[in-house]
Amino acid sequence: MIKSEIIVPLLNANEPEARLVGIHVRNGQEVEKGELLFTLETTKAAAEIIAPDRGFVRILVKEGETLAVGDQMAAITEMPDESIEDKGGQKSHPSPVGELRITKAARILAESLGMELADLPTDRLITVEVLRSLAVTKEKLEIELPATVKPYILIFGAGGHAKAIMDMIKQIGDYCIAGLIDDKLPSGTIILGIPVLGSRNVLPVLFKKGVILAANGVGGILDITVRVQIFELLKGAGFVFPALIHPRATVEPSAKVGDGVQVFANAYVGSEAELHPKCMINTNAVISHDCKIGAYSHIAPGALLAGHVSIGDRTLIGMGVTTSIGVKIGSGVRIGNGAIVLADVPDKTIIQAGRYWVGKAETP
Repeated sequence: MIKSEIIVPLLNANEPEARLVGIHVRNGQEVEKGELLFTLETTKAAAEIIAPDRGFVRILVKEGETLAVGDQMAAITEMPDESIEDKGGQKSHPSPVGELRITKAARILAESLGMELADLPTDRLITVEVLRSLAVTKEKLEIELPATVKPYILIFGAGGHAKAIMDMIKQIGDYCIAGLIDDKLPSGTIILGIPVLGSRNVLPVLFKKGVILAANGVGGILDITVRVQIFELLKGAGFVFPALIHPRATVEPSAKVGDGVQVFANAYVGSEAELHPKCMINTNAVISHDCKIGAYSHIAPGALLAGHVSIGDRTLIGMGVTTSIGVKIGSGVRIGNGAIVLADVPDKTIIQAGRYWVGKAETP
């Protein structure tokens, strides 16, 4: 028995249709009254469609379809295997041709990517998903890799940290920079002589072209999570991360350096120090003998770690920080510029800039 039918509502008086941008339940799933089922989007508004009754949802539409007001999207039934009548009308409907219809979110994205609105198709509602698909098509056609006998390496990001990575790779001399990936700059933008090849959407294309090495050009100084997410994105696309050590850095032969580690100019890494994968040792930082630096952690310029210091994962040690010998600094810690650390630091502790850390309390 059908308890209720779910139809496309009128979201905008001037638009007789909406695009289905999200289906949040499975066909046949038991749902509660008020549970989120669908998300619709027009050029002016977005709406969440919720279940009007408790029961089993029977879905009659597909994500990405353009639906007309009044189309049946689903039905709520008493039993999961009840047959329901497909009344039709839930097919995609052609959009009027001649006038651009674009959602607010897609318009903002188009502007950030440098795409001309006049060049966008008028035969469909342009959502973020549609726009990204169009951008990828354009990016794919424009990608050209420089001729080289060296291995290609890709840099994700085009800001200040990415510039430092570019210069470091050029001085290392072992790789050819294939280009930059940036979600905000338009393709073809030139940074220090290196072109932006496109957004993250072109990563599979570059991998198929033989680019398998990547460097993270996002510093993550304000939020280290962003840097972690970029590594995970690149890893998921198949890329691997060589350790990058500036020619003017000193890394003792007995030190261990993990994949994706970045060691910048004039940094020092002492005997039997361990740099775990994807951590960063910035300019003029000193990592004394037997120190251990956790994965993704960032040691900022000028930091001075005495011997046998242990640092957990995803921790930020600010500029000019100094430590006593043998202290243990946990994971997820943030230590502000110029702080002096004299005792162990628990996980997720924040120490303000310029403070003395002697334990649980800080001394000005």
